[in-house]
Amino acid sequence: MKHRVALLLLRLLSAGILLQTLYFKFTGAPESVFIFSSLGVEPWGRYLSGITELLAATLILIPSTQAFGALLAFGIMVGAVLSHIFILGIAIQGDGGLLFGLGLCVAISCSAIIAFHRDELTKFAQSFFVTLKGVQSGKAK
Repeated sequence: MKHRVALLLLRLLSAGILLQTLYFKFTGAPESVFIFSSLGVEPWGRYLSGITELLAATLILIPSTQAFGALLAFGIMVGAVLSHIFILGIAIQGDGGLLFGLGLCVAISCSAIIAFHRDELTKFAQSFFVTLKGVQSGKAK
């Protein structure tokens, strides 16, 4: 029971952060425009990032797809954290590192969700690659 409650809290935390930041991406808030301009992908990178984060948050909130949403969100957040470390800096326009911290929080939360579902994800990956191998060899129909 404790695991289920912890997992639910992790899901709500990561999805909540992802959904909350969408407002800034889709309304063209100055911080978002600055970030994506600095990365050289404004505005389409901002829109694509927002759409992908919306998809990840939705998948995280649906019990049967939460592991896949966590994988997607983890990948997005690794990119965000690395962008902060190597290009943008930790603090953006005087935010004191808030956006960096939120990215780390989502990445850590999603890694815990992934760890909780590791057996399910492993089985899926094995099944996927067996099917892919069959398709490549012409055995699957």
